[in-house]
Amino acid sequence: MTDPATPAVPATPAQRARLTVLAGPTAVGKGTVAADIRKNHPEVWISVSATTRRPRPGEVHGRHYWFVTEEEFDDLIARHELLEWAVVHKGARYGTLRRPVVEALEGGRPALLEIDLQGARQVRASMPEAFFVFLAPPSWEELVRRLVGRGTETPEERERRLETAREELAAESEFDVTVVNTEVHAASEELVALMTNPRS
Repeated sequence: MTDPATPAVPATPAQRARLTVLAGPTAVGKGTVAADIRKNHPEVWISVSATTRRPRPGEVHGRHYWFVTEEEFDDLIARHELLEWAVVHKGARYGTLRRPVVEALEGGRPALLEIDLQGARQVRASMPEAFFVFLAPPSWEELVRRLVGRGTETPEERERRLETAREELAAESEFDVTVVNTEVHAASEELVALMTNPRS
């Protein structure tokens, strides 16, 4: 599952880039913000997570996620190939492949992880020098509207995600800075600016 965008030329210690971790509640638009950055800022390396959930319509293996089986995910854990991993919404597992992240940072590229709260806490424990950004919705009502509006979950899944979202919103103070996702492109531009000149 090698990421073809990973730089091959190692950097000196002075050139080593800083890892930015983006997290926030379900349906806040983390993936949409990351996609906007991918489109408009090719200089930013964005990690592709591995997951055991099934692809949604339009999702491409290796671009949106690495879709793996439960057995393959178990193997990644056993071989210590994940920087972080978690069970999300009491269902599928998600994780970040360690080697591409390390190679991107050593190659001097700004690197972004778009992950959930559990994963962000694991990364903070292992890489406390990383920069942690919380993506927040303009309001709780808007978060619910976005979740219901995308129509990708069953009513039971939506309830689980909303329960998780309440817990995730309560963790905002654990992060270095908050970006409010009122409009996707504005939020992505603010995030890229923070990656260049973090306020921490």
